[in-house]
Amino acid sequence: MTFGALHPNIRLRLGIGFVQRFLGIMLMPLMVIHLSKVYGPATAGVLTLVVAAAGIASNFLGGHLADVHGRKPLMVWGEVGAALTFGLLALANSPWWQSGAATFVLFLLNTCLSNAATPAADAMMIDVSSPENRQLVYTINYWSINLAFTTGALVGGFFYGEHFTLLLTAAAVLSAATAAATWWWIAESAPENSREQAVGIPAMLRGYLAVSRDRTFLRLLGAATLARAIEVQIGYYIAVRLADEFPEQALAGLERWFPSVDGVAMLGIVRAVNSALVVGFALFAGSLFRRLPDGVRLIAGLGVFTAGYMVLAVSNDGWILIAAAVAMTVGEIVHVPVKQALLADLVDPAARTKYMAAYGLNNRIGLIIGSLCVTLGAFLSPVGMSVLFAVFGLGAMLCYRSLLKPRAPREDAVEQNVPAAVPAQNGAS
Repeated sequence: MTFGALHPNIRLRLGIGFVQRFLGIMLMPLMVIHLSKVYGPATAGVLTLVVAAAGIASNFLGGHLADVHGRKPLMVWGEVGAALTFGLLALANSPWWQSGAATFVLFLLNTCLSNAATPAADAMMIDVSSPENRQLVYTINYWSINLAFTTGALVGGFFYGEHFTLLLTAAAVLSAATAAATWWWIAESAPENSREQAVGIPAMLRGYLAVSRDRTFLRLLGAATLARAIEVQIGYYIAVRLADEFPEQALAGLERWFPSVDGVAMLGIVRAVNSALVVGFALFAGSLFRRLPDGVRLIAGLGVFTAGYMVLAVSNDGWILIAAAVAMTVGEIVHVPVKQALLADLVDPAARTKYMAAYGLNNRIGLIIGSLCVTLGAFLSPVGMSVLFAVFGLGAMLCYRSLLKPRAPREDAVEQNVPAAVPAQNGAS
């Protein structure tokens, strides 16, 4: 299976998804910084929390609406909304008009509209893929996410300041282009027999209550949350520990380029190693590990991933930290596509967007756990935190292992719901 053989919807979504993530990664930190300059750090923190909470609510609402109206309308309106709000944000931060209140409201609307469309886009990727090609799809998607993270952060960091309005204007233009591409070329993919007839909040609540009773899905969500709780530590506990405890030192053999590095610089090196390896090797993971069964890739990859983070939690030797970053990244490259394919195989085809919306909680809860670990790290030793990461990883591995058997019977149901999805003509939905 090659990229060209994938369904046209998937190829388009991978490109559009890259643009969306690039813009989000580029602009999200800048919006927080901008609000902090306008209102002060304390108020900006509260405003950011409001935006995050509204984003979660919009995600769940979008999951229900996409099951009622289909994937494409939510995706189109999300992109149109992003283009309009980015354009107005550029105006509200232009030489002709400066408004902190308008900036916050438009930032809030942009986040809500984008999050409402996310479950529909995620479900569409499952709709038009098959168990045979999903690992390829999610490997490319995983590589694209990391490339967007690297390039988006660089562009945002270099052009913020005097070029903030230009960045927002460019975001509006790119969002308008992706909206047009979604409208003209992406086909509706929701199976007709999966459309919900019931509308309104009671119907939405009943749908999510049904999702919450799916024990297989809850185990999947729990496993993903535990894995995410480890992954976020690079920006939480590990970042704080290296900044506080890592002794300034020279890296043997690299003194010419790095005469000495402190904890913050070491964190940057670890992250750079991670990004470079993912961007350079993620696309080859499928061919490199194709002979390994999915279960082995998932469990062994997650184990190596966890071990890398355990070392990052305790070591103060530069080269050992770099080796741990390599191990952590290899484990990540090996297990992430399998994990995503497992998700696609196990969700109920009749309520995919609701499941995808609920699955998004793993990221939110993982970030909360990451914040709590910073506080916990003030009381536990690095060894204690490393053991805690091991507990997270072991819990995730046990949950995933228990899900490998239920996967087979649900794959049959998924295959029966993969639609042909004939491309739309002349912008018709």
